[in-house]
Amino acid sequence: MPTVDDTRANRASVPRKIVSYAFKEPVLAILVVVLAVLQCVRPQSWLRLPTMVDWPTVLTLAGLLMLTKAIELSGLLMWLAHRVVHHVRSERALACLLIGLAAGLSMLVTNDVALFVVIPLVLSLHALTPLPVKRLTIFLALAVNAGSVLTPLGNPQNLFLWQVGGVSFGRFVWALAPLCATLTAMLYVLAFFAFKPKALDLSKDAAKERVDRAYAGVAAVLFVAFVLLADSHHAAIGLIGVAGGFLLWRRDAVLKIDWALLLIFVLMFIVLRSVAELPWVHDTVAGLGLHSMLRAYVAGAVLSQAISNVPAAIMLAEFTKDWRALAFGVSVGGFGIAIGSLANLIAVRLSKTRGVWLPFHLVSIPFWVVGTALGAWLLAHA
Repeated sequence: MPTVDDTRANRASVPRKIVSYAFKEPVLAILVVVLAVLQCVRPQSWLRLPTMVDWPTVLTLAGLLMLTKAIELSGLLMWLAHRVVHHVRSERALACLLIGLAAGLSMLVTNDVALFVVIPLVLSLHALTPLPVKRLTIFLALAVNAGSVLTPLGNPQNLFLWQVGGVSFGRFVWALAPLCATLTAMLYVLAFFAFKPKALDLSKDAAKERVDRAYAGVAAVLFVAFVLLADSHHAAIGLIGVAGGFLLWRRDAVLKIDWALLLIFVLMFIVLRSVAELPWVHDTVAGLGLHSMLRAYVAGAVLSQAISNVPAAIMLAEFTKDWRALAFGVSVGGFGIAIGSLANLIAVRLSKTRGVWLPFHLVSIPFWVVGTALGAWLLAHA
């Protein structure tokens, strides 16, 4: 039987737990506070709020999170990463290989999952031979932002714009391919000068991870099937199949996904669409003339620097139907200030490296300026 003192201690710890969780998930905490303020300033029926969510996007994101988690838990990605770098002989070659690996993975399993593979890989290789971890972290953050531009699976804003645009998977890839190629090429040119052809010996590295082939194989097959269903606007059916199957067989693929990210996405739709409906906000943004392709692009690139590219995409989609211009804008917006993309924050957090923010911005902001200019040219001439 709990005593009175135990009960009081538990009650006293509740505020501390809430504060602790708020610091752990600051984006979620901010969205909850903003929603509360909006409901006080301009109250809406609580029953209306769920109708403001783009549920096909949320369902598609949930399915992809489960499938990428299954592939991650199978050990396949880390095993593959170690095999890829096994014969690298120089620092520059390693950097280029890791950039390609990060960019390639981010096209298929989202940019944050790609980081959960390549950053731990860098740290494990650093235990074998000295590596410029800080510099590699910066370039890998930029790499997943560049690579994830290509496909609807690469990042949440692409996923949302793919659903909103109502275009096929292939058409989306074709439209974003020039920007992805340009940003990736820029990154490789920069990496050539940033990393030296210093000799490295990684021959002693061996992939110790065991691959659960059944887990990886089933996840890969379901991944293809789910994408096809989402492409045909049947994400709900795909999610039921994926979630139901994994709950019966390997429930960790469902239980261990980033549920906070799903909640953040739901609240983003509600909060940002509520903000967009505020008369002064609506009139201000509508006055920007976002029906123009170039203005929609610039708005996406610039607004991402203030509120990150996922919220920017959701908010600006209320004012323009040009999904391609908006996709270009928020993709470039992932560079520049660190908040432009959550992947930047994830990379630094995983690397556990101090003093990275200043050098990150010394690279990322000029990259954003040049990338924005080139993206505008591509948009106008593609």
